[in-house]
Parts: sequence; C-alpha cells; structure tokens
Amino acid sequence: MVDTSTEPSLIRYFCTAGNGMEPFLVDEVTRKLTGQDVKMFQGKVLFTSCANITTIRDIKSAERLFLLLKHDSPVKLPAYTSPARAASVLQSTLINDVKLWTDAAMTWRRLQEELAVNTGELREAEEKCDEELRRSDHREEEEKEEAGSALNGKQTPGTRRSMSQTMKKKRKMNCEDEPRAEEDEKSGEVDDLTAGKHGKGKAAKETRLSGPSSVPLSFRINCKCSGPLSRILSMQDISKALGVCLSRQLGWKVDLRNPQLEISVYLTDDLCLLGIPLTRLPLANRSYIKTTGLRSTVAWAIAELAQIQPGNLVLDPMCGVGTILIEAAQEHKLAYFLGLDIDDGQLNKANDNVSFAKLGDQMHLLKASCTDIPLPSESVDAVVCDLPFGRKFGTKTNMASSLPLILTEMERVLRVGGTLALLLSPQLSCVLKKLLTLKDPREPSTSHQELEPQPGRDDRSAVPSKQEGASDTTVTSTQGPRPQTGMQTSPPASLSSLRHQITLRLSLGAIDGLLHKYIKFSTEQQ
Repeated sequence: MVDTSTEPSLIRYFCTAGNGMEPFLVDEVTRKLTGQDVKMFQGKVLFTSCANITTIRDIKSAERLFLLLKHDSPVKLPAYTSPARAASVLQSTLINDVKLWTDAAMTWRRLQEELAVNTGELREAEEKCDEELRRSDHREEEEKEEAGSALNGKQTPGTRRSMSQTMKKKRKMNCEDEPRAEEDEKSGEVDDLTAGKHGKGKAAKETRLSGPSSVPLSFRINCKCSGPLSRILSMQDISKALGVCLSRQLGWKVDLRNPQLEISVYLTDDLCLLGIPLTRLPLANRSYIKTTGLRSTVAWAIAELAQIQPGNLVLDPMCGVGTILIEAAQEHKLAYFLGLDIDDGQLNKANDNVSFAKLGDQMHLLKASCTDIPLPSESVDAVVCDLPFGRKFGTKTNMASSLPLILTEMERVLRVGGTLALLLSPQLSCVLKKLLTLKDPREPSTSHQELEPQPGRDDRSAVPSKQEGASDTTVTSTQGPRPQTGMQTSPPASLSSLRHQITLRLSLGAIDGLLHKYIKFSTEQQ
C-alpha cells in the first residue's frame, strides 16, 4: 500500500467526507492531485497520488486525511461465532503482514516530517515532548520524596542524607539518559530531512522502528463497526484485540492518552478499511477563518456549484459571517466578491473574518436587505446563498413568505448566463418548487426531482454535508414599499428566466437539506 522511498512516489490515501460531498471530493482529487485509482464509497474516497503532502492536506472537500493501511472486503464470520473466535479471525485478517505495518509506520513518519518542515509543527512537538519529560521527572521526584518521608522515623540523619544523595544521582542519570535517547530520535529525524539521496534518514527510521534496541512506537486504535460483526464484538473489544496483537507482533506500546500513532479501523458490511490519520485536526478546520458559521466544506461546495470564473463578480445577499464568500475567494483569486447582510453583529464578524483572511482587496461587505439589493439589474455573474433554516441561527423574517421577493431580487441582479446556487431547508425547497413550477405549466413535473449522487460520477454539482440547521446569517426584512403580508400564491413574472439544473438531497444530521442550482436565461431563449 505504501512506498518508503525518499523520492516522490505513489502513496495510497483515503479521505472521509460528509454524506453527499463524495462527488466533490472525487473531482477535487482528480483535478488538483492527479489522483489515480480513485474509488468512492459512502463517506469515503480512496486514491493514489504522488503529490506533496502539503498539497494533499489543502484539499477543501474532505473532513479527514488518512494514510491507507489496508482496504479489503468485509470480514465474514460464520453464524454463531464466539467472541474469542471472532477476535482471532480479525487479528489474522487485519494484522497478517508485519512488513506492511512497519513500512506504513516509516511512511507515516516521513509524511509527518514533511508536514512539520512546512508548518513548524516539529518545533511544537519537540517542545511538547520536553514539557512532558520535565513533568515526568517532577512526578518521579515527588514520589521518591514521599517514600523517603514515610520512613523517616526509622532512619538516622546520616542515612537520610545518603539516600537523598543516591536519589539525586539516579535522577541525574535518568535525566541524562532520557534526553539522550530523545536527542538520538531527533538526530534521526534531522538525518532524514537532510541526508537526501544518501539514505541516512531511512536507515535511522528503520532502526527506530524495527531494531531490537529501538524505542517502540506508542499507539491507540479507534474503531467504527457496523453490521453482524458489531453484534458479536463491541468496538472496544475489537480495538483491544487488535491492540494486543500489534503489541505482540511489532513491540509497539499502547497509549490511550497521548499516542504517537493513531490507527483508525472501519468495519462495515461493504468494506474493511484501516488507516493512519495524517493531521491532528480535521481538514475542515480552516486556518484563515476566525469566526465559523456554515461548515467550511459545505461553503466551499456551494461556491464550486456556482462555477466561478476569473473576473466574475459573486454576490451573497445573506452573507452572515462570510464563510461562503471567503471559501470562494480562497479558491478563486481572480474573482471579486460582495456580501450583504442586514444584521450589524453578523457584518462585524464578517469584517473580522475578511481582515483575518487578508481578503480586503478582493471582498467587500455592505449593510443591506436581501429583499431590496442595492445593485443594478444584471450586474453580478453568480449568486450564492445559504438561506437560514431557523434552527442554529434565528431569523426575524418569515422566510417562506419572503422567499418569492428574495428570489426576485436575486434573479434581477444576476446577468443572463449567470448561476444561482441555493442551500435550502426541505420546507423552503417545497416553496421554491411550487413557485418555479407555477411559472411555467409546460415544465415537466420532474424538473425538480431530488437526485442522489451516483458513485463514480465526475460531476462538480455535488452535495455538501452541513451541521444540523447550520446557517450563516440572520436576516431582517426592511422592505418598506413592497410589504409581504403572507406567502405569495403566484411567482413574480421575472422568475421565468431561471432554468433549473439540479437539486440534490443532503444529510445534515437530524434534518435534510437541498442544494439547488439554476442558470438564468433570457426570455427569448425560453
């Protein structure tokens, strides 16, 4: 599965993704990483790439990134298998190739070092290890002093001084030995980074991983299991069985609190997947966003659906804290972005985010109502929007009754040929479907069918995964001349220029969401 060569080589990875984000991830891996042998499963995408690890880490549609250890068919067990027999089968099936595991560990070390060189994480890791060593020495000293004080009644002053000096010498020897061992490890890492083609780094790592006097890796196992196997063994039982086997076969040390290595195991009815996480934090945690709103992977997907081109002007009429526009601006450096919101608090957070991301020359914010957009007709190339679900963020506006007017304004400012990408709740999606079905009785009733993403489909108009009820904005309608007293029973005439492209169903946890894409056509093209 992995190649331990120090030269750029093909390495097998997999990423996890929110339900519906898989087609986005397949497309991104193929385009940006020149991914090979790409395979898509529910919530996961497997691929092979020789791209630099920092480039792979920067993909936008994935949740977590893993080094692939093993991909196999699901584990099959006979009926009425005992837990002991099931554990034995798992051990022999998943940990049957010691070389695979040692090679994977060396590849993982190399990738971690490459990441550290580019992000400065190596220094942080070293400082953390030093701090842990100091704490360990301090605890050991306290324990010895307590043991000595308990025997004070039976000791003479001379004996106590002798024991104290002996303990000091031992502590000094321990303190000298442990940093020396740590320095040996660090020197091996430095060799790996500087030796290049001389192969010193590789030899050092092989010595640490498999040599008889090496310091063993510490690890823990995280398991997710479903199907018949989960009725025989709990996830804790599976983790324990695999951990015991790894310790026995490789000499690795179990550490549930602060391991060097974490192994993720996925066992389902469809596949058996093992991997090593390559980052401590999810890829969805963006370093350039200060205040989060809509989940960044979802925001990125909405922007991708809008098909933004260089020089385009993109509008979000309910921008909230600006997550969608910031994700779009990070991806499209030659486009321009305008965010509107009526809420001062949201705009202040959006301003902070724009400044934090250093996008002041590319993005502008304005206080305005989404029902009365202060822009000329046909002046923007794309409109992106996450209408409030009313669950995570409150709204003072009845979104169902205001939706016709909001859509009218979006359509008015959108140029012919422009794209409208909307993320709506199921309730608002029903309202939208009725509005656009009423506009043209000749339009087939299947034009707004909800489509599920198909495996292997290279379609960038895929589906995002979003936190429950997540929305990016608080909206207050300030429309005076055009009051809305209730939900409109017929659509505005201008909506006839919006042509539906696709509607996709998303799993958002406790609720579903729907992502809609429209293209604006001139009335002559209808």
